[in-house]
Amino acid sequence: MIANTWSPCIATEKVEESRDFYIKNFGAKVTVDCGWYMNLQIGKQTSELQFMAPREPGPPACNPSGLTYNFCVEDVDTEYDRLTAIGFTPIMPLEDHPWGDRGFAILDPNGVTLYIYSEREPSDKFRQCYKD
Repeated sequence: MIANTWSPCIATEKVEESRDFYIKNFGAKVTVDCGWYMNLQIGKQTSELQFMAPREPGPPACNPSGLTYNFCVEDVDTEYDRLTAIGFTPIMPLEDHPWGDRGFAILDPNGVTLYIYSEREPSDKFRQCYKD
């Protein structure tokens, strides 16, 4: 299979809260809004995220504990400054990582970890892990 796009969809009771969170804090654009189902575009067209209210039949509200969305940005320091200035408290501090990025993490309204990072050159130890 060759996917043209790939995007996660979270079943949640917080569809509107999630929409508002991503619009306000990440500049998301609503591309589909059925009330119970929401499609958001964040950045490029291939960066989409969906939320849907639990429905019968269908998946129940999920427990997103352990789920992380990775956001690669041009300047992680600018994003860190912007998000902490509006009141976010990182659950992971902004720091350089030997695997090849500089990043930090916050939580969304559903408890999903948002890992925001910029790419860096990996250390020699991790460079060997990268495959062509």
